[in-house]
Amino acid sequence: MDSTERFSGKSDVYERFRPGYPAEWLDDLVREHGLSAGCAVADVGSGTGKLTRQLLEKGLSVYAVEPNDEMRAVAERTLGGYEGFRARKGTAEATGLDGACADLVTAGQAFHWFDAAAFRKECRRVLRNEGRVALVWNSRVADDPVVLANARLCAEFCPEFKGFSGGMEEEGDSQFRRFFRDGVYEFREYANDLTFDLEGFLGRNLSASYALREGDAGYAAYLEALVRLFESASRDGVLTIPHRTRSYWGAV
Repeated sequence: MDSTERFSGKSDVYERFRPGYPAEWLDDLVREHGLSAGCAVADVGSGTGKLTRQLLEKGLSVYAVEPNDEMRAVAERTLGGYEGFRARKGTAEATGLDGACADLVTAGQAFHWFDAAAFRKECRRVLRNEGRVALVWNSRVADDPVVLANARLCAEFCPEFKGFSGGMEEEGDSQFRRFFRDGVYEFREYANDLTFDLEGFLGRNLSASYALREGDAGYAAYLEALVRLFESASRDGVLTIPHRTRSYWGAV
């Protein structure tokens, strides 16, 4: 499946159940990049606008670049009231934005879908004043027992599963050394543990690109296995899964 279509049919569950990013990270992002009200950010692979919303709430103008029509439509519906919001149909490699239009490029939970070399070239085109690129993920703590059990279920039932975040963490730092100029970037990590009820746990799993869809072979068994995992690991109907927000930023 074309990567731009992997979330087709998942826009609503994605919007409902995907988390945002820590306020501390947003504060650091704005401060470290010298952003002020009205500065322009190109949020590439913006999806339903999870990160876009938080950037807008900082008073920034945001070009939300998203190739998937369903995902972009959710952002247009929920964020259209923000004065600085501009939705664009485009890809990471061809955003359709004007040259030198952005003070910062962001990619939240998306870089692992991009052609990194072509994205770097496009970032250079749209950035102005030596602007930088910030990549960010909400990542499960890999050695947590519930995360390990969750991964085993995904591997068993979901043929497209290659690891959480598209296997991004398994590739390690080499991908970032190749992407950022001279291999230089700043890495920051923030605690961002997430708490779920059963509906939220199922929704978070089903929002993944690799997750089975209703009607797929094995869908019912996959849901049953997720329910059993939740029931075995939760306490009083609540399950906290340790997460870290991992951020990489630098010049390209």
